[in-house]
This record gives sequence, structure tokens and C-alpha cells, in this order.
Amino acid sequence: MKSMYRSGFFKKSNDNGRIAISAIMGMIFGYFIGVSFPYISSNKISLHSSVHSTFEATMHGEFKAQERSFPDNLGSSNTPEPPTIYVPTNPHGAESLPPAIVVAETDYYLRRLWGEPSEDLKNKPRYLVTFTVGWDQRNNINAAVQKFSDDFQIMLFHYDGRTTEWDQYEWSKQAIHVSVRRQSKWWYAKRFLHPDIVAAYDFIFVWDEDLGVEHFNGDKFMQLVTKHRLEISQPGLEPNAGLTWEMTKRRGDKEVHKITTEKPGWCSDPHLPPCAAFVEIMAPVFSRDAWRCVWYMIQNDLVHGWGLDFALRRCVEPAHEKIGVIDSQWIVHQHIPSLGGQGEHEKGKAPWEGVKQRCKNEWALFQDRLANADKAYFKQNETN
Repeated sequence: MKSMYRSGFFKKSNDNGRIAISAIMGMIFGYFIGVSFPYISSNKISLHSSVHSTFEATMHGEFKAQERSFPDNLGSSNTPEPPTIYVPTNPHGAESLPPAIVVAETDYYLRRLWGEPSEDLKNKPRYLVTFTVGWDQRNNINAAVQKFSDDFQIMLFHYDGRTTEWDQYEWSKQAIHVSVRRQSKWWYAKRFLHPDIVAAYDFIFVWDEDLGVEHFNGDKFMQLVTKHRLEISQPGLEPNAGLTWEMTKRRGDKEVHKITTEKPGWCSDPHLPPCAAFVEIMAPVFSRDAWRCVWYMIQNDLVHGWGLDFALRRCVEPAHEKIGVIDSQWIVHQHIPSLGGQGEHEKGKAPWEGVKQRCKNEWALFQDRLANADKAYFKQNETN
């Protein structure tokens, strides 16, 4: 009996011990599970925060990913198939778009990166003034820009590749800068002054850099252009600075003139260039409508514009009434050969000689192209 008692006692004690040990192990296991979950959760939060901080840093603090809102139907599965549209009156290439969404024209107005688009522009310049410039003529250009009010948007075409230096002028920070080395203003005009790009401006100035403007004021000039209903114009030229044409010489007794008397035999018709319907290419000013025509006439491969002034009359009607010279707002042509300096020594000739020769060649080539185009047109219409 004693032996049996002891055996049962130990068996019961062992069972109780196992239960106690199991309970303790369960508590320990539960403790570790409980501790582990906050750690994992903490790691997840920490990881999310790290990724989010990296994203914010990448975007330079401009906006946060979770603050961006998207349309409810974003995604191809929720986006309805657009209707088939074909509008032949839309601009070429945009026939598949609904007309109400087509924006065919633009401008050079500077806009903000924030706020409401409708509130971007406190002032919309009515006129665009372009100069083809090199840094050496900065004083000339700075003086010229002072002659234009806030109604004029300034645009510089840099043929020498130097643009950042112009930031010393406060006005330059609001100007449009285009930099392509060793090109002429008509090259820039053909590529950066498309009529649909400058459609917001009533008039476009396409000026050289070597113009003295002491006796010129942009607002007064435009008042006279409007008063006399000129579509193509230029300021009068100081008569003592060396002139090529009588038509562009300033007259001291007039506001504006549209006709002149040239050397005997130079004008077959008093209403034709160079006696009328004529301005030079150094400082022309074009209305929006006239520029649309002139731009299409500029040839891609002819960069100097010689001969273009004799053809401008094709873009307005009647030309001898809508092309004129503003005498009371006049300028001085300084004849600085900066463009000639952009040439190269070739076949023993100085750089300026090669440039001048190409100018002459282009004039003859343009005349031939125009004459041949006229003949082809009339021949085709006779056949039809």
C-alpha cells in the first residue's frame, strides 16, 4: 500500500508539473507573439514613412502623392470608348478631335506653375518685338528696349550663344530668349515666329541690332501706324547716315509717307517698289494678317532676306496705301557689320565678303523662284 501510494503521488505530481510548464511556455510564446506584432507594424510604418519622404524629396516638396486627386473613372476599364470624330475643317492632323478642344494658336506669354490659369496674366502685351542680337551690341539693345512699354513683349534671338549674361538687365528676365549660333534673323523668324504662335499679337517687329533709337517711341509709333492704317511699316531713317533707298529716308515735314520719287528709271510705276509699297528689311513692322502672308513667303534655305522687301507688297492690298514709313518716329541705321563677322575665311576671302556674296546670290535666287512660281500659276490656270 505504501508503495502504491507513493507511485500515485509521483504520477499526480508529474502531471501537475507538465501542466505548469506548458502554461509557462504558452505565456512565454504569447509574450513573444505580442511583442513581435508591434515591431512588424512599426517596421511597416517606418518603411512607408521612408518611401513617402523619399518621394517628397524627389518632387522637391511641390506636392504630396496622397493629396493628388484623379477622376473616378481613371483607367481603361472605366473609360468609355470615345466617339468616332472627323472634322475636316480642323487644323491638319487634328481632324479626329472635337472642335471645342482644339487650340490652334498660342503666344509667348509667361505663365505660373501654380494657381488658377485664368489668373496667370496681369498684362497681355499687344505687340511682339524681336531683335537678333550678339552680346557685343548689348548697349544698343538695352537702349532700344527702354523705348517700348509693357504693351510690348521682347524676344531676343542670340546668334552668339550668350544668353545668361543678359540677366544683368531686369527686363531680360521677362524676355523670351532663343539661342542658336550663327544664324540670321530670317532663319529665326521662319522657325520661331509661325503665324499661329504669334497670333496673340497685333503687330510683330522683326528688327536688327544696330539701330539707334534716340528719336523713337514704341507707343507713339503704334499710334501713327493705327491712325494711318498701315499693315507693313518702319520708322524713317536718319538721312545723314547713308541710305540705299529714298523711300525709307525720314522726311522732316511729315508724320508718315507712302510714296517717293527715286532716281530716273528706277520705278516703272509710281505705286510699285522702290517708289511705293516698300520698306527695308532692317526694321520692318507687320500686322498680324500681313505677317501670316509674309511668313509663308520666307524661304527655308534663304536666310538673309535680300529681295524680300520688294515682294512684301504681295501681302497687302492696296499695297501703296497700306505700306508706309513713319517719319515722326525715326531711327539711325548704324551699319555695324556684326552679321558679316559670323562668316568664315574661305578661298582667300574675308568672312564678311562671303556673307555679302551669299546675300546677293540669295536675292537673285529669290527673284527667280518668285518669277517661276508666277509663271507656273498662270500657266496652270490657263489650262484649267
